[in-house]
Amino acid sequence: MITVILKHHKEESLKRFHPWVFSGAIYRIEDEFGNEKQPEEGDWVRVVSDSGEFLAFGQYQIGSIAVRIFSFEEDDFDETFFVRRLQSAYELRRTLGLIRKDNNAYRLVHGEGDGLPGLIIDVYDGTAVMQAHTAGIHYIREALAEDLIQVAGADIRNVYYKSETTLGYKTEARQEAEAEGESVNGYLIIDGKPVTSREAGKQLESTISDVALENGLKFHVDWLKGQKTGFFVDQRENRALVEKYAAGRRVLNMFCYTGGFSFYAMRSNAEVVHSVDVSKQAISFTNANVELNFPGDERHKAFAADAFDFLDGKCPGSLFEAGKPGYDLIILDPPAFAKHKKVLRNALRGYQRLNAKALEKIRPGGILFTFSCSQVVTKDDFRCAVFSAAAQTGRRVRILHQLHQPADHPINIYHPEGEYLKGLVLYVE
Repeated sequence: MITVILKHHKEESLKRFHPWVFSGAIYRIEDEFGNEKQPEEGDWVRVVSDSGEFLAFGQYQIGSIAVRIFSFEEDDFDETFFVRRLQSAYELRRTLGLIRKDNNAYRLVHGEGDGLPGLIIDVYDGTAVMQAHTAGIHYIREALAEDLIQVAGADIRNVYYKSETTLGYKTEARQEAEAEGESVNGYLIIDGKPVTSREAGKQLESTISDVALENGLKFHVDWLKGQKTGFFVDQRENRALVEKYAAGRRVLNMFCYTGGFSFYAMRSNAEVVHSVDVSKQAISFTNANVELNFPGDERHKAFAADAFDFLDGKCPGSLFEAGKPGYDLIILDPPAFAKHKKVLRNALRGYQRLNAKALEKIRPGGILFTFSCSQVVTKDDFRCAVFSAAAQTGRRVRILHQLHQPADHPINIYHPEGEYLKGLVLYVE
């Protein structure tokens, strides 16, 4: 196995179990004979200190994060390693009570939080949607899919691989697929059996249900063309909290995507629920999901509109139009404003501007749910942006809840970077 030798004193973070090795910490990389070696992306490597002390096993990749660590134990890495890690992740979700008759949508693997860096797996009614964020995971995707079926049994029957937008490199498989006008995405397993060809997978796609259950509510999942894995399961518990507050209120769900917050509010007997997204496709999905749960319910209306145009009352039918009372529960769940630290300042201005507009417009006694899913925006950064927005409006605002990602998106205590979702519930007088 290839050995990565660190510079003097650069082993300290690994001794604190941080699962990344940065390229600047590497002194030399050698093959098994001691010759200098340049690994390929996805190669397995041993990481040692400058004195030769074993530190960890991981996968090599090109970039500032050069090695993602899978184990800090020298004897841990064998042919059963991935089965054991997947079994651990699966048992945690069973312990959390997420696998039940009225709930079959959950995150099964959350990267570093489950000791499987670069791997995301979301489950929707027996279909696991697997997403690779590294070359190493991409290369072992078929084996991982088979291990997953072995671990989960009847709870997972299909595995769909969706990594076209998450792989930041050109693998040989991706180049071949693109040359043929195909995608790297596709089914790896259908009805418990490996898919032998892309054509066979396409023939069986129509037999797979795209409807899942979350806390007894139905929703369509578009894992073929939708964002991420097709739905945002990380907001499950926060949607349930909206349900507790929405009864009798006029609810506005901004950046609604597929309408998750909207149909929870409707189950709570909200007076009015309006869903807004700039994407017409998202609005179509929202309407379909509302119809699944509340067919023909006239309390709901969806708008394909820019967020600020809607908040400024420029959309016919909005409760912000002149003379109308406005909304008394608003949800702001925008896409990530910052994916890199270099745009952090602009992102914080964006959060401030958006929240100031909502705080200015919400009715007295209103409740604002506001979120950031930008990993580089810390809890303190986000809270400061919302504080600045509140100060700008001059309204009296109190924090009722501080929100975060749910337990099926666990955070490795040695990897605080894994905490990406943060939110506040505000009472506005």
